[in-house]
Amino acid sequence: MQPSRFPDFHVAPGSPDRRGRGVSIAALFIALCLMLTSALTAQAAQNNTPRRMRNVHRTEAAAVDADPLDATDARFLLTRTGFEADAIEVAPYIGMTRERAVDTLLAGARTEAATPPPAWVTEPIPSVEVRRAWTQDERRDDQREQSRRYEELRGWWVREMVTTRSPLTERMTLFWHDHFPSGEDKTHYPQLMFRQNALLRRDALGNFGDLLHAVSKDPAMLQYLDGAGSRKGRPNENFAREVMELFTLGEGHYSQRDVTEAARAYTGWTLDPDTLAYQFNPKIHDDGDKTFLGKMGNFDGDQVLDILLAQPETSTFITTELWREFISDTPDPAQIASIAERFRESHYDIKTALRGLFLSEPFWDERNRGVLVKSPAEFVVGAVRGFDLGYGDQDTTALAAQVRNFGENLFYPPNVKGWPGGENWINSTTLLARKQFIEQLFRATEAHGVRPAAANAKTSAMPGSMSGPTPNMMTAAAMKPAAMQRPHAGLRFDLDAWLAQYNTTPDARPNLSMQLQLQRAVLAVSPADAIEPDVTSSAYLRALLMDPAYQLK
Repeated sequence: MQPSRFPDFHVAPGSPDRRGRGVSIAALFIALCLMLTSALTAQAAQNNTPRRMRNVHRTEAAAVDADPLDATDARFLLTRTGFEADAIEVAPYIGMTRERAVDTLLAGARTEAATPPPAWVTEPIPSVEVRRAWTQDERRDDQREQSRRYEELRGWWVREMVTTRSPLTERMTLFWHDHFPSGEDKTHYPQLMFRQNALLRRDALGNFGDLLHAVSKDPAMLQYLDGAGSRKGRPNENFAREVMELFTLGEGHYSQRDVTEAARAYTGWTLDPDTLAYQFNPKIHDDGDKTFLGKMGNFDGDQVLDILLAQPETSTFITTELWREFISDTPDPAQIASIAERFRESHYDIKTALRGLFLSEPFWDERNRGVLVKSPAEFVVGAVRGFDLGYGDQDTTALAAQVRNFGENLFYPPNVKGWPGGENWINSTTLLARKQFIEQLFRATEAHGVRPAAANAKTSAMPGSMSGPTPNMMTAAAMKPAAMQRPHAGLRFDLDAWLAQYNTTPDARPNLSMQLQLQRAVLAVSPADAIEPDVTSSAYLRALLMDPAYQLK
């Protein structure tokens, strides 16, 4: 085994022996926190490297770029920009240069979902007259039906993430859903959220200016940020503030007067009361002169957005957000400035920004591997894709419920700032839930005749084993929703076929070379915990997936 880059963790006196009955949830949680701290410290050290040494690193990176990608680098690229990549996805990228690999990745981006949506997405929304005539019982029935449809819509999106040929497109659609949040709590009809989702996917890797203009008038956004009721004399400032603070400039680059003046410009952007489609009503638009970010004129909403796009802070802000999404939580200002300048010069072509990020030295720097936490969607979808899990026709709705239980309820962000993300994805509750999901995965091998409990007699002696729950774990499990405790009836994991890719079987004892292959196949960094020697391949894989490092990308 190669030495771990992370410290070994000791169990307090009186706790179960870490080699005999596994590491506690608390220890795993502490391990993960320390891993993240270590990674962030390493990144900070890199940013403080003297300029002369950093120039040497850039020269070395240029030389390395001429070398072809190996399987580890190819898997890193595809996992960091999408979800867990399996061997079939990785194979075409092996042997490519970084530049060719990135260009191939960007060229394969889709603009439409391949998964057929639920039939009701094309249904007209009930008119005002119809809604007013409803009885109290009919209103309750409608509320229940829309809630059911939202669950179905979440399952539909998870299915698209699982089956898409362009994982980058879905990752970017997720990114924009978090960047431009709208949710079920204020958007009653899921047809509107489906249309916004289609909009975000269409422009996910297109033009940010086009996306900004389109999403600003999107009915779900107009409802979520109360823009539909903004009118002359009574402008609502919610969207005006958030479009600057969260969508374009970032904090500190505008004043309260800019918010007030921008809100006046957006008046008249409203919705048809019957169809809830966007419409402009000139009768309630404030057409007076406005002063916004130092410019004066009779601005409307689109002109204000164009002024925001003309600010250099906008390209810097968006590039920084993308850096945090794909590289690390510690952006390099010099690198950001260069990429943001090219982004702005391209008139906000999103692929230009992504190409600059994916070809930058920090993206490929090994010190930036394993420094980001997988989001719930990445964790669940990545497991299904990476292990080629089979599932029933309706089971993606259950998978979407798992994503929600892990802290990311699609189409229902916690607030206008979206999900906090990063280390906030992990706490003692969500880490336990993630481990239970891995247990479900191994129980799902029974569908293929593999008996996890019998596959290796030492399974219960592995670090992270949950085959013998402690009282604390049983108490925590009792507090969980039933969906978290039960395996999905439709999940199927062909463990034999998956291990066969690495020339091993569930009952075989992997040698050192095989162990390293399995590590590289599922972990971004070395495992944090030691693994019991002389275990089977099935037990070794299970230990890797139970390791805190599996939470990182």
